[in-house]
Amino acid sequence: MVNFRKFETKNKTLILAGKDAKNNEDLVAQAGKDEEVFHTAKPGSPFVNIKGKLKPGDIKHAAVFCAFKSQDWRDNKKDVIVHRFKGKDIYKEKTMKLGTFGVKNKKIIKVKKEWIKEFEKTNRSKQVGH
Repeated sequence: MVNFRKFETKNKTLILAGKDAKNNEDLVAQAGKDEEVFHTAKPGSPFVNIKGKLKPGDIKHAAVFCAFKSQDWRDNKKDVIVHRFKGKDIYKEKTMKLGTFGVKNKKIIKVKKEWIKEFEKTNRSKQVGH
């Protein structure tokens, strides 16, 4: 199995995240067609995938995790816009570079900087494969 960043929510839901462009390719390839996938609006974040059936709070946790690991958060420490979409809505054209994808039918989540700071404080020890 490919080595992704992993995070487990309070509900025991597994959330996976890519570590680099190649790892993002692998993460997108393994995402189920009806599974939730996330990426920041700006370049420079992991693709994030919720595995299995959604439970309350999972979407917010995945969006915050995606934002927390992004270059946008690292560089600006402000709210981060995250796109949410299904695995079936991701496409790849031959001209797209490694780790880059197109997305249809995205929803927009504005992840507040306060949510990211709270995540940072309370979940550091739960992350595997930083």
